[in-house]
Amino acid sequence: MQLHVLDISIVVGYFVAVVAIGLWVSRKGSKDLDGYFLGGKKLPWFMLGVSDASGMFDISGTMYLVYALFIYGLKSIWLPWVWPTFNQIFLMMFMSAWLRRSNVLTGAQWMQTRFGNDRGATLAHLSVVVFALVNVVGLLAYAFKGIGKFAVVLLPWRFTNQASGVFADENIYAIILLGLTSLYAIKGGMVSVVITEVAQFTILTLTALTLGIIALVKVSPEMIAHSIPAGWMNPFFGWRLGLNWDGILKTANASITSDGNDLFTIIFCLMTFKGVLASLAGPAPNYDMQRILATRNPREASLMNGMVTVVLMFPRYMMIAGITVLALAFCMPQLQSQAAPDFEKILPIALGHVPSGVVGFLLAGLAAAFMSNFAATLNAAPAYVVNDIYKRFMNPNSGGRHEVALSRIFSIVFLVIGIVCGLLTTSITSVMMWLVGALYSAFVAANVLKWYWWRFNGYGYFWGMVCGIAGAILFLLLEKATGRSFNALYTFPFLLVISLAGCLAGTFMSTAEDDEVLKKFYKSVNPWGWWGPIREKVMLEDPSFVPNRSAARDLTNVAVGIVWQLCLVTLAVYIVLKQWSWACAIFALLVATSTYIKYNWYDRLEKAS
Repeated sequence: MQLHVLDISIVVGYFVAVVAIGLWVSRKGSKDLDGYFLGGKKLPWFMLGVSDASGMFDISGTMYLVYALFIYGLKSIWLPWVWPTFNQIFLMMFMSAWLRRSNVLTGAQWMQTRFGNDRGATLAHLSVVVFALVNVVGLLAYAFKGIGKFAVVLLPWRFTNQASGVFADENIYAIILLGLTSLYAIKGGMVSVVITEVAQFTILTLTALTLGIIALVKVSPEMIAHSIPAGWMNPFFGWRLGLNWDGILKTANASITSDGNDLFTIIFCLMTFKGVLASLAGPAPNYDMQRILATRNPREASLMNGMVTVVLMFPRYMMIAGITVLALAFCMPQLQSQAAPDFEKILPIALGHVPSGVVGFLLAGLAAAFMSNFAATLNAAPAYVVNDIYKRFMNPNSGGRHEVALSRIFSIVFLVIGIVCGLLTTSITSVMMWLVGALYSAFVAANVLKWYWWRFNGYGYFWGMVCGIAGAILFLLLEKATGRSFNALYTFPFLLVISLAGCLAGTFMSTAEDDEVLKKFYKSVNPWGWWGPIREKVMLEDPSFVPNRSAARDLTNVAVGIVWQLCLVTLAVYIVLKQWSWACAIFALLVATSTYIKYNWYDRLEKAS
């Protein structure tokens, strides 16, 4: 793609401005670990919500979602449940308030509030650190591969003219762009990341709306009709996916087969079952958890996660739908002429049909998507080494400046490791599916039990995590050794069983946690679940204590909230497609669910203390 000099100037100017802003504000977050990683817990919830949404608006995920909408049509609205995207609804309704009441710095430190300080608690603590660091490296490799594939199609410079290999142009672009973003993320920590992400999200939202409007203006429903198979517009499905691209784009059928999604009902059930359990487990130890812990109180933690859904879903899917519609209307001949097209590159290819001058603005917005996600991920990593290993086991009395300096060093270490793993990776989808399909499956059993079952202890947590992580890594090694790939979701039942077996064996082969630890946790966090013996002891000591009996209301709110979230997604897509009957029906459902949530969630939020 040939960029106009104006487009190049806009993109270069954007990078210079963002890095300068990030470095300028970096002085505010560099005094101690609380300031470096959580902004001193003084940032307003709406800024943290926009920052969290900006971090989720990543370029790798956007490229995958464009691919999914192009290939699977409206049935693709279910595929993000593999993350799952509806975990934001669980967080919004009750989980983020529970987590914020713990008042800790990281997910690993949270282990002490639940399991105390004995050997089992220490092992649980270390298992979370291992999971968090493996997860961060995977996310950095995922970001590396996405930005490289994006940049090599759109940016005009060539360094080696290699299409593959370690020194391929896409890898060199990725290294350069990761390096630029790291400048302010490493120096300033959370404050730099949040402030730059708020600015970036403004650009992202304008970009998304612009792309949607361009597609609305340039493409008619008739232009799309002959480029899609029967059933593409319908979000519902039967036992099988029910899409056949023969006669239009035969290679799309091969892509569906490669993804392992033809038996879509099985995939949907696995995604839903895994997604509900993963959501009940609470947030994974990444930037999402970091934003919750950075809020000022539990009420603001809930509002922050509600903000994420409100500001993220509609504009992001305006962008995804706009790019997909442009690709269907104008890029089909190019894709049909290729023996094995890389559908993950549809996003940058489609931008070739956006007017000159506007392209630079759009590229800046998409660069913002990458920078937001990458900076948030990189900022979350070193806390687990410095706070949860160095400070706890090696030097408890280390000073704030020293800890921040170590955090910067470990940020660089993880940056290098992420780049190396990215160089060894060939596909965005393969990395994403291993993370959310296999690795997160290892996280589920132990992290559900820790919230809802009083008898679960540190040894059970440790052995559940070890068994699950080992299984996920074994799956990856087997896939590499055999050279065959399949949908990582199919590993979920297996990983869940071995992880649950580790949890139960570890728990029942050791004693329960000390009553004082459990009573303190239950009284401060006040979760619902199987806490009967502990609840009785707490109420015996403090008759004024009011236990949480809101499980039915919380879960009903979740069910309505998931429908509400889907409305925001599908409304944007059907507007861009000019399917007005669908859009009107979805809008009416959106109003109804919003009204329900207002009265049954917002009006019932606990007051700030």
